[in-house]
Amino acid sequence: MSVNVTEVLVQKANGEKLRLGDLHGQVLLIVNVASRCGFTKQYAGLQELQNTYGPKGFQVLGFPCNDFGGQEPGTLDEIKAFCASNYEATFTLFEKVHAKGTTTEPYTTLNQAEPSGDVDWNFEKFLIDKEGNVLKRLKSAIEPNSRDLTDAIEKALAS
Repeated sequence: MSVNVTEVLVQKANGEKLRLGDLHGQVLLIVNVASRCGFTKQYAGLQELQNTYGPKGFQVLGFPCNDFGGQEPGTLDEIKAFCASNYEATFTLFEKVHAKGTTTEPYTTLNQAEPSGDVDWNFEKFLIDKEGNVLKRLKSAIEPNSRDLTDAIEKALAS
């Protein structure tokens, strides 16, 4: 099933709502993040993607999530401080979400992308094209600098 996120409303860190369609023309990587996870080191790779591809029309969108083993217990301010001090992460972080069970956006919509179902763990990634369509769903173990992901980002930026 083709999944499009242009009508999805998410909550920004300042409490304002953002319609993902307002980012039309940008390639997006949506990731559920956590500060106390075995995959937390991926913050560095996500920031590297932001640095490399951001000037070309790419954005990493991080959605803190405490659904998996209570690995993101902090407040958004604590999470942002942790990311900045440990990984020099400057990509956009949003309000905490639920990615499994009773989900919140963007995961109510994203979990319909193939293979459909709830997110399995922290740092699952969804690559979104310039028109808001989900191009790829990548499991947590796929590193941000993996050839599979970087090739897909470059192809999406070129289209």
